[in-house]
Amino acid sequence: MPAFSGERFVRLLLLLSLRLPGGSPADLPMTTEDASQTQGNLTQMPTRLNESSTEPMTTTRIVNRQTRESISDHSPVGHGVSTPGPDLTTQDFKQAIEEKASNFTYVEYEILLSGVSGTSKEKNITLDNPAKVELSCRLASKYPHLNIVQVAWKRGNETIKHINKTENSWSIQLTVTDENELGSYSCTLKGEEEFKAVFHLQVPKIEGKEKPIISYDGDSVVMICKSSSYTPIAWTWYLTNGSEQIAINDSLMSDKYVIDRVPANTTHLKILKLTKKDDGAYWCEAVFKLGKSKGKLKLKVLTFMVPLKPFLVILAEVIILVAIVFLYEVYSKKKEKHAEDEKEFEQAEQLKSEESNGVESSSTRHRKV
Repeated sequence: MPAFSGERFVRLLLLLSLRLPGGSPADLPMTTEDASQTQGNLTQMPTRLNESSTEPMTTTRIVNRQTRESISDHSPVGHGVSTPGPDLTTQDFKQAIEEKASNFTYVEYEILLSGVSGTSKEKNITLDNPAKVELSCRLASKYPHLNIVQVAWKRGNETIKHINKTENSWSIQLTVTDENELGSYSCTLKGEEEFKAVFHLQVPKIEGKEKPIISYDGDSVVMICKSSSYTPIAWTWYLTNGSEQIAINDSLMSDKYVIDRVPANTTHLKILKLTKKDDGAYWCEAVFKLGKSKGKLKLKVLTFMVPLKPFLVILAEVIILVAIVFLYEVYSKKKEKHAEDEKEFEQAEQLKSEESNGVESSSTRHRKV
């Protein structure tokens, strides 16, 4: 009978735990006497439980259900709730940045300061992809006697921490990931004399055509931009409308523009059926991982009368010259004819006078006779 009462008491505790949310037998208040009785009854339960196959199954279901309830009571529900513990997201993010930085290309550039004190030496550095860059300025070995008091690395007015690479060399290390980290970095050495080195970090420059491209009304023209040693991610063409730059979409205006992007480091813009309105400036823009770079080209559209103008001017000059020569010839002939007429008139007058003189002399002879 005591064993039976103990078993009923344990089953009663289990049933009560099912009715209480998140409860378990350990949650029920128990006296010392009850606890000792329960412990004694629990020691007798294995023998009793072996007598029936139904009760162990019931007990198993209870335990499983309590386990599920316990997990649901203490585990957060929903996507917006984070589990307790360290901030794994921040750690993963930092680790991803470090891994990404470790995959960057490492490049090193140095300027040797060996010129006249007070002058500046410059170096252009072209970057198209993110990279880890080390910049160094080194004092030439011919200045061993100089006592360098101050070394300053700056980007604009911002001072950058540097390291002593060697006794006469000072460096900074940069991780360039976007266009905001491009620009000019300067190293200044001050002591008995002063030296300065400037590094210009920039995206690749685009090669266009400096002189204007000249074509004629009704013709077609092809403009070319090129990036010699670097391959852009994308190309875009713009035309200038006043102070505004308008992107050219060749798919929407295929009857006017044709853009060829092969090979990848070169782009061609073909403009069809030129008019005077197409005259102006055009820009080609190359997109790199570290920023954008532009090239400018100028187009001059002429009418067919423009090349004829010099010819017409020459023709007019020739016509005027011929006219002048012709008029001079006419005038000269008229003048010669007029002179001949006057000469003939004078000769005729002279003959008349001679004839009249001869008649008078003959009449005089007759009178004398």
